[in-house]
Amino acid sequence: MSLFPTYNRFPITIVSGEGTNVIDDEGKQYLDFVSGIAVCNLGHRPPEVQQALQKQMDQVWHVSNLYQIPIQEKAAELLTGATDLDYAFFCNSGAEANEAAIKLARKHTGREKIITFKQSFHGRTFATMSATGQEKIQEGFGSLLPTFEYFPYNDVKAIEEVHDGHVAAIMVEVIQGEGGVIPASAEFLRTVEEKCRELGALLIIDEVQTGIGRTGQAFAYQHHGLDPDIVTSAKGLGSGFPVGAMIGRSELVEAFSAGSHGSTFGGNPLASAAVKATLEEVFTVSFLEKVEQKGTYFKEELEANLASLEYVKDIRGQGLMLGIEVQSEAIQLVHSLREKGLLAVIAGPNVLRLLPPLTVTEAEIDQAVLLITEVIHQQQKDLQNV
Repeated sequence: MSLFPTYNRFPITIVSGEGTNVIDDEGKQYLDFVSGIAVCNLGHRPPEVQQALQKQMDQVWHVSNLYQIPIQEKAAELLTGATDLDYAFFCNSGAEANEAAIKLARKHTGREKIITFKQSFHGRTFATMSATGQEKIQEGFGSLLPTFEYFPYNDVKAIEEVHDGHVAAIMVEVIQGEGGVIPASAEFLRTVEEKCRELGALLIIDEVQTGIGRTGQAFAYQHHGLDPDIVTSAKGLGSGFPVGAMIGRSELVEAFSAGSHGSTFGGNPLASAAVKATLEEVFTVSFLEKVEQKGTYFKEELEANLASLEYVKDIRGQGLMLGIEVQSEAIQLVHSLREKGLLAVIAGPNVLRLLPPLTVTEAEIDQAVLLITEVIHQQQKDLQNV
């Protein structure tokens, strides 16, 4: 194999997919409750996105941001309209969106320090790796950027005690995805926002995993009535097409004038076509209401079947971003579920993470709950017999 071994790959090769279902090269069908890690929010090969991409492919693929790209403007308007922010910058990934946010916050404020949180995940570039509050992401790469400070997540008192005029921004996830599917409390998020206003710092909300309808709102911060200065997005933004975006307030625009930042491929016509088609489907009241309803149903069914088990420590999350914390390493559950035809992923060593497409049906949720219940009951029996 000619690839660097940077991924622990599962022993399957997916060759086709439609909606919530994928098929491997041996003809076995799976329910996909990974969705490319919260990427395929409209399921695999959503017709409206596929048609939009095909139409754009028949016109022009790439022209460079040196020229006007009308479909990019339309995609940006959908993002700013959904966030009540004013400007969007397109790039290729969540890490790049967070890089842009870090650069913009530092340049706008003239300050360098950025507060993030323990167990956070913001990317793997040098700045976003430095922003990430997990040592396992940072090990082996030498000295990190020194201007990030990590605070305990959901600790209101720790934030209240910050009195530092050098803080450019506080960067937070509404639900820590890679950190274990850990939701922030409403009080904690309000305290973070108030502290930003007190310090004259920017509030950056990383919505790379939680955004684009994943929690039942366009963006997860909207459940809490927050008023961010910058929001970052990627994953579900393009239904599998690689694209990211940073959205920000109008008063930040001078710090990102011509030549201050850029991206060769960011928001090119193909990416923008994917974004526009995706958002036109997701950012509707009826679609988001259905996501919220299905998320509530999914969580209630998991709780009804699993909450009484000693092996299950917690069931948490919001919308269709759920985690089941268990008493042993969750990777064995992932393997057992895959054998039974359900794809899932972990979030930290002890959390089974469930990220179905937002288009999942209740029947598919019922099927997944049945398989998860079987596997977890078996795992508890196996551990009791050791």
